[in-house]
Amino acid sequence: MGRIQLTHTYKNIISVENLLLAWEGFMVGKRGRKDVQVFEMNLMKHIFVLHYKLERKTYRHSEYEAFNISDTKPRSIHKATVRDRLLHHAIYQKLYPFFDRTFIADSYSCRIGKGTHKAINRFRAFSYKVSNNHTKTTWVLKCDIRKFFASIDHATLLHILRAYIPNKNILWLLQEIISSFHTHRPGIGLPLGNLTSQLFVNIYMNMFDQFVKHKLKAKYYIRYADDFVFFSEDRQWLNDLISKISSYLSEELKLRLHPRKVSIETIASGVDFLGWVHFPHHRVLRTTTKRRALEALEKSENVHALQSYHGLLSHGDAHGLQQQIADKIAWLELDS
Repeated sequence: MGRIQLTHTYKNIISVENLLLAWEGFMVGKRGRKDVQVFEMNLMKHIFVLHYKLERKTYRHSEYEAFNISDTKPRSIHKATVRDRLLHHAIYQKLYPFFDRTFIADSYSCRIGKGTHKAINRFRAFSYKVSNNHTKTTWVLKCDIRKFFASIDHATLLHILRAYIPNKNILWLLQEIISSFHTHRPGIGLPLGNLTSQLFVNIYMNMFDQFVKHKLKAKYYIRYADDFVFFSEDRQWLNDLISKISSYLSEELKLRLHPRKVSIETIASGVDFLGWVHFPHHRVLRTTTKRRALEALEKSENVHALQSYHGLLSHGDAHGLQQQIADKIAWLELDS
């Protein structure tokens, strides 16, 4: 099957103009950060040096700073230097529009115009469609990939990228970024903190999405990062999918389903997806999500973390808790 090819050149990506444009995007919401302020003091010098190193291919990605955060759930983040994150933005703004055209409509993570709200609304639309307005029993197969970012295979990712990108210099640069990080062993894993990682995992999982649509012929399928669901009236058909999904992920993408997070349930009994338990005519907050939100309400002084919960809570039946968090955000902003 012939694939469309990226037409951007290496010079397009590493140009001073593209780096300056990337800086504008990178700066949004970060002006108060010390490392960003220090970099900006000699911005043009830093950009020209970065451009020079990229032009001569002497650029090497720096080490990461590791730390843990807890917004909607605890996560380990690896933060690159300002220089490297600027480059990530420069790459992203050239590659994202091209690759986004190759993705299926029902992939919702880290895409402009998509997101969790659109994904859970699509879930509701599919549940109505398959159940004929909840007059028939509808089953949902829900799956999750074990240690998703930490399991991405570099060689497989680069093989996929080569199918779309003919330019060897761009591939060299992408390999430099991909190989700058690994988890339990070299050649495995992507850092959660990189903007490029968000794009890379969507490119990686697009292979699975295409398999689902064209080989499995699944009409009612939604994916958000490593969480995905299939809808059907036929429970046995969904059950038979599990081995096919597992084999494809293992053999083609070196990924494994999370053994404790594969389930087949009816909409009537409630299906847990993206922080909400979905029922035929409403959805309620997942117990663990509600507990974290209550803990954040009680202990957190971080406005951004509270805003994350406030946005999440707006998508379902949690109006009381949402109002309490809104009140705390307002109090913190007044107090600052």
